[in-house]
Amino acid sequence: MNAPLEVEREVRPPIGLSLFWRTFFMLALLLLGSSVGWYQMFRTLEYEPRVIDNARQIASLVNLSRAALIHSDAIARVSLIKTLAEQEKVRILPREPGDRFDLFNQTELERRMSAEIMARLGPGTVVASRVNDEAGLWVGFQIEGDSYWLLTDRSRVGALLGGSAWLLWLAMLGMVSLIGAALLARFINRPLRQLSIAAARVRGGDYLQGRLDENARSAEIREVNVGFNRMADQLSKIEQDRAEMLAGISHDLRTPLARLRLETEMSVPDAEARDHMVADIEQVDTIIDKFLDYARPDHVTLQALPLAELADAAAAPFTLRDDMQVQIDIPPELRVMGDDVELSRVLGNLLENARRYGQTPGTGVTRVRIAATVRDHWVTLRVRDHGPGVAPDVLPSLTRPFFRGDSARTAATGAGLGLAIVAKMVQNMGGSLDLSNSPSGGLMAVIRLQQAPEQRGGSSLLKKRRTGGTS
Repeated sequence: MNAPLEVEREVRPPIGLSLFWRTFFMLALLLLGSSVGWYQMFRTLEYEPRVIDNARQIASLVNLSRAALIHSDAIARVSLIKTLAEQEKVRILPREPGDRFDLFNQTELERRMSAEIMARLGPGTVVASRVNDEAGLWVGFQIEGDSYWLLTDRSRVGALLGGSAWLLWLAMLGMVSLIGAALLARFINRPLRQLSIAAARVRGGDYLQGRLDENARSAEIREVNVGFNRMADQLSKIEQDRAEMLAGISHDLRTPLARLRLETEMSVPDAEARDHMVADIEQVDTIIDKFLDYARPDHVTLQALPLAELADAAAAPFTLRDDMQVQIDIPPELRVMGDDVELSRVLGNLLENARRYGQTPGTGVTRVRIAATVRDHWVTLRVRDHGPGVAPDVLPSLTRPFFRGDSARTAATGAGLGLAIVAKMVQNMGGSLDLSNSPSGGLMAVIRLQQAPEQRGGSSLLKKRRTGGTS
């Protein structure tokens, strides 16, 4: 059987994160980890020493206030207390036995501050965060047996001990780190993304649109882009040389073949021998056509095509034969995206393949059914014969060029490119080809093509029609 280039199966990548997201998360973790490290270093070398130093200043303030009160008379003492309240924002109040207070020891740093203040002021010192429901930094001390409270504004230590300022700064730092990581990941991965897109275009035969920027700022990226462009130029030249070479071979071979056929028909007296020689020449000419079809460029312009009309036109030459019956079951209004020449050749090659190798056993007649269905904006076209089918282990190789399967379907009369041409043309039109044995016998070719956009809204309303012979 004619068999071609194996249909390329798309390899699905393993489930996982893309390179962008992996780079993003790695950079984000690096930046956030660095920020946490700097914060811990600040706490160790700057933050905690400043807290302890602040506690020492408060203890010194209490000692100075206590000394001033001890060495002043009653009138001066009142004036001193008033001055401290107005200028230093420090209030000195008598401490009553019934006073209610909350100790200043909610966090580790507060406990360290309290311990430092009590160590400097001596036994009986109390450090509180609230007295009689009034918040502040309260220090209880004694003067000649009398107990007092020194109340100072908590803002003296609030900036150090917390509030929510440091949390806000950490949140802002984390946000900036994430934004920076995203920008860096995008900057790093952009050349790879461009290279991937360009490689896909070159893979599809678009050598001109797949060029990369040769003036990139990064020397490494610039070298990669230059090398890729040179490779694309070489591939384009090779493709052009191949097409020119095959066209030249076709021209050079067909001229002597035409002369040979004319001379054979005129000079060979034996009619049967003459017919065999003419048939051999026609076969050589057909093989040349196959080679040229397979070597055709991959560029096609897709347009909306009436699938039923194309199938009718492709089947018309075969339905005139006595040894072939073709049944077409395609909605007349169904349209697909494709190239009319390519799609006609696809159908013609499949029908020719079925005529040669898909005869119903014991009848000498080839029965072919062509049907189409629509689902999810894709048209599935099935071309099935009722012949002997193909061994399951041979099916994956049928679309490899020059492959020949079992003798039942390979009479060695072709170039071994029929299905290769079909696979390549279908791929050029953005579709896929799958070959399998029908459960009821025969080989079935399943082609998936895109449905025309103007019909996608009403594909469920399509009606089927039947023409041709019997199934």
